[in-house]
Amino acid sequence: MKRLRSWVRAFFGFSRTETNAFLLLLPLMFLVIFIIPTYKAFFTHQEKDYSKEKKELDSLVATWKDRETEDSITSIKSPTSLFAFNPNTASKEELVSLGFSPYVASRLENYRSKGGKFTIKSDLLKLYGMDTALYKTLYTWIDLPIKKTLKKFEKNAKQETFKKAVKEKFDLNQADSSQLVSVYGIGGKLSVRIIKYRDRLGGFISSDQLSEVYGLDTVVIRELKMKAFIADNFKPKAIEINTATEKELAAHPYIKYPLAKAIAAYRFQHGSFKLINDLTQIAIIDKPTFEKIKPYLSINP
Repeated sequence: MKRLRSWVRAFFGFSRTETNAFLLLLPLMFLVIFIIPTYKAFFTHQEKDYSKEKKELDSLVATWKDRETEDSITSIKSPTSLFAFNPNTASKEELVSLGFSPYVASRLENYRSKGGKFTIKSDLLKLYGMDTALYKTLYTWIDLPIKKTLKKFEKNAKQETFKKAVKEKFDLNQADSSQLVSVYGIGGKLSVRIIKYRDRLGGFISSDQLSEVYGLDTVVIRELKMKAFIADNFKPKAIEINTATEKELAAHPYIKYPLAKAIAAYRFQHGSFKLINDLTQIAIIDKPTFEKIKPYLSINP
């Protein structure tokens, strides 16, 4: 053992403590490496007894085969006679005579007992186990409508509601929060956001400006356009560009700080603006920008 320690210390350059730890660790490493293969070699090759599980599986398979056979026999049974019937009122005996299997007829009765109702012919296909071929055979004899129809008074009510909604259009620039909330898709927060943006803007001159309001998607905008209008004679609140401060100019959504600073600087260098069109002399104002901000600017005479 001393010779082994000396050899390890000489070969690896370990201290005495490191050599003792290495010699202790070495057999543990071999144990970890070889324990799994040893376990597999001695324990995993033993045959297991699955006879109990096999019996349970065989009994289940036999049960399924018997059930499939019974269902198949009853499902292919031809109707003895055809007659008009309503699946909401027909008895189990009548259903069986029409070709329903006893199981499906029982399910139908159970569905009705729980408050279920068949409204149109195709509702029968939603019944679990209903055979498509039998449904096609009985289709003309099912005493139900093909598709749902609105009653006359329901149609009239919808038409009146639509007419009333058209008549009750509101002015977008005068609307309060309660009117905006009446539009589908607009809640309290969105209504406040629309009003705040409208006030900062000075009023909407086009319904297309609604797309500039954060959070309004295309569906809500379409609904709002249907319920609101902009008066033909509406004039937005305008900013007087010769007296407005940089801060007042920058508060407008279309101007903001860089443009406000440029307007103030031009005004300081060249004096007051004589015409609105003089703004085009400012280098950073291109034609689209000028046309966009022009309705919201004014010059006092």
